[in-house]
Amino acid sequence: MKLNGTIIKGIGGFYYVEAAGEIYECKARGVFRKERIIPLVGDSVEITVDEHGKNSIDAINERRNFFNRPPIANVDNLVIVSSTCDPKPNLLIIDRLTAVAYHKGVRPIIVFTKDDLCSASEYCDKYKKSGIDTFVVSNATNQGVDEVVKFLDGSISVFTGNSGVGKSSLLNSIEPRFSLETAEISKKLGRGRHTTRHVELFKVGNGYIADTPGFSSLDFETNDVIRKDELAECFPEFSDYLGLCKFTSCSHINDKGCKIAEAVEKGEICQSRHESYVALYNEVKDLKDWQL
Repeated sequence: MKLNGTIIKGIGGFYYVEAAGEIYECKARGVFRKERIIPLVGDSVEITVDEHGKNSIDAINERRNFFNRPPIANVDNLVIVSSTCDPKPNLLIIDRLTAVAYHKGVRPIIVFTKDDLCSASEYCDKYKKSGIDTFVVSNATNQGVDEVVKFLDGSISVFTGNSGVGKSSLLNSIEPRFSLETAEISKKLGRGRHTTRHVELFKVGNGYIADTPGFSSLDFETNDVIRKDELAECFPEFSDYLGLCKFTSCSHINDKGCKIAEAVEKGEICQSRHESYVALYNEVKDLKDWQL
């Protein structure tokens, strides 16, 4: 029997495919190994279901996008979870992740937790002004969780965030059957510890949600470098000013006649967002094509 489905988990050479309302354990055909193609969680695949249980993945449909770390494909939303305190938000990490999302054609969504301990209004205003969908939730009362679930319905969403920000607790609030392990903040180190060990998609409503280990350490090297001349396009609040600078070679940092720099001075673009852009630009400005 031939079926179309989605890979929801891969462990030890076995892939678990959800198709026609069932989950099938499959092995990838040898042709993928010969062509050095590795099936990824999130892949849309064609499978053969064998009556003896020897199911196989026969074809992998074209991917809309994919990440190398964590290994996942066809992502619609990157949900960036950050606490308002303990630990405080790392704006550079948030802005790096939003830039990578836009570069991949993925919609970034920011969710702030622990608003009951420290107000998230300042951060929400900043990112909503920048054109990024932003939510506030309470893991203690579940306030705001339903709004996030409704927003994500019908799509594949990846959750990411520094250790200790309440990501696993948020996922448990979204769907209790996840039963994800939560970790207390390490008071000695000032951070939590990673508790997730593999990438897996969970069915929620009409879509899927993934928890991904180590995604907070995502960098340009593991998920394709954003070239310096592409970076400005990964900041949506820059769009109204692109092409209006005095010089076509403008780096949008402190160049003469830069409309983006002028917008920052006027308060039309958040200063912290521009500072993140400058930091990310400086990381890649000297990279040569052969290094990419």
